[in-house]
Amino acid sequence: MIAKSHPPAKSLRSNRLVAVSVLGVVVGMGALSFAAVPLYQMFCRATGYAGTPQVSRDAPSMRGERSLVVSFDTNVAPGLPWSFSPEVASLTLRNGETATVFFRVRNNSDRPFAATAAYNVSPDQAGAWFTKISCFCFEEQRLAAGESAEWPVVFYLDPALERDATMNKVDSVTLSYTFFASKTQPAVASAAAARQGL
Repeated sequence: MIAKSHPPAKSLRSNRLVAVSVLGVVVGMGALSFAAVPLYQMFCRATGYAGTPQVSRDAPSMRGERSLVVSFDTNVAPGLPWSFSPEVASLTLRNGETATVFFRVRNNSDRPFAATAAYNVSPDQAGAWFTKISCFCFEEQRLAAGESAEWPVVFYLDPALERDATMNKVDSVTLSYTFFASKTQPAVASAAAARQGL
């Protein structure tokens, strides 16, 4: 009778180590892919990369010498029945001066909708110097059927931009917003349908 051979204990430990390592890599890659969007947003907010404005709680303590034209661009993504516009198309703003601009929004449908606004600033290098104190963006906004609202944005252009050589020839900046239907929108629609007995 031939005796069965057993794999050496060293080989079993090696196989377990490989299995645990592969599992660790898979879990790590999954965690990184899940965290990629929030990490990218944090990076953009911290550096102004890709035209992402900065955020502050306070107005600046000094004013600069230059004034720039700030224009406002508003958009609504397909599938969201809202109208959206700024109270003014543009304004001239001295660096370090705080401004408040209201944006008008209306739900043109016969049921409630929820949406979130994303924004950016162009040219891209201006994002590092465009600072918002208050904004309705990145927070879910809800409007009932036919409801209208006015939401403010309070901001300033950091006077330090006057020391940035890439801003020397820039005389206008555009703040652009786009409203997207909320990811929770189907739940909002379902609740409305349930109330109507559909």
